[in-house]
Amino acid sequence: MLPVLLFPQFDPVIVHLGPFAIRWYALAYITGLVLGWRLVRRLVRQAPVVANELQVDDFLTWATLGVVLGGRLGYVLFYQPGRFFAHPLEIFAVWQGGMSFHGGMLGVAIAITWFCRREKIPILGFADRIAVAAPIGLGLGRVANFINGELWGRPAPSWLPWAMIFPTGGPTPRHPSEIYEALLEGVLLFTVMYTLSRRDGLRGRFGTLTGIFLIGYGCARITAEFFREPDPFLGFLFEGATMGQLLSLPLLVAGAGLIWWACPARAPERPRG
Repeated sequence: MLPVLLFPQFDPVIVHLGPFAIRWYALAYITGLVLGWRLVRRLVRQAPVVANELQVDDFLTWATLGVVLGGRLGYVLFYQPGRFFAHPLEIFAVWQGGMSFHGGMLGVAIAITWFCRREKIPILGFADRIAVAAPIGLGLGRVANFINGELWGRPAPSWLPWAMIFPTGGPTPRHPSEIYEALLEGVLLFTVMYTLSRRDGLRGRFGTLTGIFLIGYGCARITAEFFREPDPFLGFLFEGATMGQLLSLPLLVAGAGLIWWACPARAPERPRG
């Protein structure tokens, strides 16, 4: 049996400022939003132009609200509705953890729709640019999960050289599933999205990049969930699937629908003779 790795004892708090504390998780959200904002400012200038830089600056506040409010409400409704409805004040205790990507995605989608209609800019064209930058925040968020020692993986086989013992995961060596998700949802998905965004034809088909992002994230999340320990208060659900996998299935359908809708229809062939 190979020796296992011990989880490094990271302090989830970077620095204390009197009664306030700056946490790695908050820093991941802030950094992801700032880096995404800077990237989208550049992407919207590429043909076909869908917005100007000032509009992207204004949208940053909307995106922040969509991520935080949507992510928190998504966690409340999708994962522990009974607990939070019994203790509604805990809904606002964001510092205790509990955010949902799927809820955050819906929050950002609502923010994009509302903002674009107000500014009279193409919704799917703007969403495509946001989709390219989204994996930055996803990857950083998973790194923060690892630093916090949370959302660890299922028991690992004895031959796995990077199996790790987590402080709250008992003595069993486990998959560092947070790192898997950071690589799949962050590094790999961003590489794919950014590479495809450089193709003029794809940028011009509004909705295509958004559809690719939804399918890419859905596949990455479903794959990573096979290595991640399900939430103890939910366990395995339908046919052994996890909540993360079930919530990702509609993303595959929505992504395929957007790609199909965005592709130009072919002209019917004329009969010969």
